[in-house]
Amino acid sequence: MGLNPEQANAVHTLRGPLLVLAGAGSGKTRVVTMRIAELIRHGIAPNRILAVTFTNKAAAEMRERVMGILFPNQRIPKGTPVPEVSTFHSLCVQILHRHISKLGYPEQFAIYDRNDQESLAGRVLKDMATNLAKLRPGDFINIISRWKTQSIRPFEADRYAENDREYVAASVYRRYQTALKACGAVDFDDILLLAEDLLRDFPEVLEEERSRFDHILVDEYQDTNQSQYRIIRALALGHRNLCVVGDDDQSIYAWRGAEVTHILRFSKDWPEAKVVKLETNYRSTHEIIKWANRVVAFNRERHPKTLRATVSGEPPRILQCQGPEEEAMKVVSEIRCRLKLNLRKPNEIAVLFRTNEQSRLLKSSLNVRTCHILSLEVCRFLTERKFAIFWHIFE
Repeated sequence: MGLNPEQANAVHTLRGPLLVLAGAGSGKTRVVTMRIAELIRHGIAPNRILAVTFTNKAAAEMRERVMGILFPNQRIPKGTPVPEVSTFHSLCVQILHRHISKLGYPEQFAIYDRNDQESLAGRVLKDMATNLAKLRPGDFINIISRWKTQSIRPFEADRYAENDREYVAASVYRRYQTALKACGAVDFDDILLLAEDLLRDFPEVLEEERSRFDHILVDEYQDTNQSQYRIIRALALGHRNLCVVGDDDQSIYAWRGAEVTHILRFSKDWPEAKVVKLETNYRSTHEIIKWANRVVAFNRERHPKTLRATVSGEPPRILQCQGPEEEAMKVVSEIRCRLKLNLRKPNEIAVLFRTNEQSRLLKSSLNVRTCHILSLEVCRFLTERKFAIFWHIFE
């Protein structure tokens, strides 16, 4: 299969709980897709396999790669059963379509977008004679969306309020949910919460949904929030064939409810779990990986692991600049030097930035400082492709 020993270990472990700690660039997606294919090769019906990820794009890519392994260079026969590969929200929408009437919603419910939410919130705030200057509809939606990603329901919101606006939001939250339900609608954040409510409060729903799959795989497990964690745990407790893939060192979404503790305590939740570490990086150089290992070693709570690179390159450098103008000048000077010495071609250089404001100075500097050594066509290539610079500044 072209797998290294650790990848092969993960792919061929087909029963029981499995935690795959996949460092950056270690072939995580390849392992997940090949493990699904391996399950099917060993007799698991494709439609008894559930794979969950976070974006539609990732789900589509995973589905395509699995079918490419199973049916290389040939069309997939019509009616062929396929694994269920979806996002958390797509999975939960299906659960709601089957069972939401148990919660008092119509079977054909609507999913409100941001405009619908703000319009409804505006009416609720007005009816409650709330000071709109203190809490506008958009502000209210932002606050309760944050609470919902943390699985905070209306009845407990006041315990989490930290300022006057949040106390007002907490008092309006319940009324907003009542109005939403009266419209036969849910918002995007409700999709997870209501699915969790169904699995928790209706044993027959849990039994039916749990019986649909014999194997569950979850990608980017370090990014799961409380609702996602509880939903997956509830669905997997029967057969216990749960494979989660992720990296606690790559957990960056705490601001939207992700809890890295889910991947840190996996072996406590599933005591018989097998742990496989993917520590060979195929994306970066020895020099970059060395620095990355030094940085992540400062994380206080993490699974011990050390990435190893397979290729060498030039050492990274840290540049400290006094301001955005100097930063742009240094970046362009670096580009000039590399092009002038024929160390790189223009299409081998990418500039990564964090904010659109930084692109203005970078583009301006590229136009002024590179045109005397580059053709107009190359300058246009560099400036119109919206390249940017990503840098680390250490205090």
